[in-house]
Amino acid sequence: MSHDHDHEEHEHITIIDEQGNEELYEILFTFDSDDFEKSYVLVYPAGSEEGEEVELQAYSYVEKEDGKQGDLQPIETDEEWDMIEEVLNTFMADED
Repeated sequence: MSHDHDHEEHEHITIIDEQGNEELYEILFTFDSDDFEKSYVLVYPAGSEEGEEVELQAYSYVEKEDGKQGDLQPIETDEEWDMIEEVLNTFMADED
């Protein structure tokens, strides 16, 4: 799954929280990590205004065998968080 950053068209994903509430998020970007052998997705709440400060959320993504869907998993280790933060910092620097 690749993501071209285009301000006109965003990819959306619905995430269901522990209480069963559905929330719509926009995908900031996705990437693969060879070190952890996982894919990752960074999302923020849909409908956020350009320039508005938003809380990013990161998940690992495990694609199902049919290749059409997958499951989001919480990030479990400090090593993964450090790697995600590094990728995000690089992404943000490239955007400026």
